[in-house]
Amino acid sequence: MGWIEDTVTSVKSIQLRQALHQTISIGLIVTSALMIWKGLMCITGSESPIVVVLSESMEPGFARGDILFLRMSKEPIRAGEIVVYNINGRDIPIVHRVIKVHERKDTGEVDVLTKGDNNEEDDIGLYAPGQRWLQRKHIIGRAVGFLPHVGWATIIMTEKPLIKYILLGGLGLLVITSKD
Repeated sequence: MGWIEDTVTSVKSIQLRQALHQTISIGLIVTSALMIWKGLMCITGSESPIVVVLSESMEPGFARGDILFLRMSKEPIRAGEIVVYNINGRDIPIVHRVIKVHERKDTGEVDVLTKGDNNEEDDIGLYAPGQRWLQRKHIIGRAVGFLPHVGWATIIMTEKPLIKYILLGGLGLLVITSKD
């Protein structure tokens, strides 16, 4: 009977090692993704170096589902630039073009007014109540490049959570069942 007990112990040991290996693999994938994201934040100077266009407000320049690459620099923002901004109380950043710049004489800081290329009116209605200009603290980044339509996966997973859970479950099963 000793060899049966040894075999059972050996099988349990292998299963424990496989589970530990899979857990470490998942941890490495997650930490690698976080390191890449944090690295991009440091390189670009933007708290969100990549964003997905979620509406048609910037058509024909940017379509829904395009991915924008952002950068933040100390140079003053100028009319015509495309910026991504966030307003207090709103969860989702907005991608729009700067249409007007207002330089404050006392501080030399620049405030901006934005508008979507496909919108009739400027963005004052989107700003916080009583706010007429965006300040630098509201701006997440400036668009420096884009990939068309690549962000549709994000939009689909946001709008259809079931698809996201199926995809994550499938990826989890793939990691668990892989035999590296």
